[in-house]
Amino acid sequence: MIELEKTYLAKTIPTDIRNFPSKEIIDIYIPKTVEHPVLRIRKSGEKYEMTKKTPIKDGDASEQTEQTIALSKEEFDALTKLDGKRTHKIRYYYKVQGQTAEIDIFQDELAGLVLIDFEFDTIDAKNTFTPPDFCLVDVTQETFLAGGMVCGKSYADLETRLMKFSYKPLYLKSPNYA
Repeated sequence: MIELEKTYLAKTIPTDIRNFPSKEIIDIYIPKTVEHPVLRIRKSGEKYEMTKKTPIKDGDASEQTEQTIALSKEEFDALTKLDGKRTHKIRYYYKVQGQTAEIDIFQDELAGLVLIDFEFDTIDAKNTFTPPDFCLVDVTQETFLAGGMVCGKSYADLETRLMKFSYKPLYLKSPNYA
């Protein structure tokens, strides 16, 4: 499957975000010894999967092949014993401009970081997209904000690099996920 996507730093969190569906996501990137692992084990709500993303063209993270394998809870639990880089976020599915913005509000050590993804059906739709005003800047090509790069880090680890975008940390107390 080919994924067409753009990623933005959030300027603000929409005030009505709690009116939209959300789920807790736990990502584990393996192997831990690689600077930018691309193999991901994910718990997304009650869904479990393993995914590998590979850019179609060097230097363009907006177009990637995505291979996903569904996992059972038992398989996921077994794979979590691997030594990987972890992250925890709450993803909101926010409807805007006929699109669904996937707003990731990071938790724990990455609290303050909010990234917004938009997925597209065509390259033309991706290339002509105008982001809503709650998006600060397109960071699709910023490798330091890729999933495999932020896993295992803290907000403090990213803060200096985020400053070049005039990014200010954003917080939303998360719903209670068990």
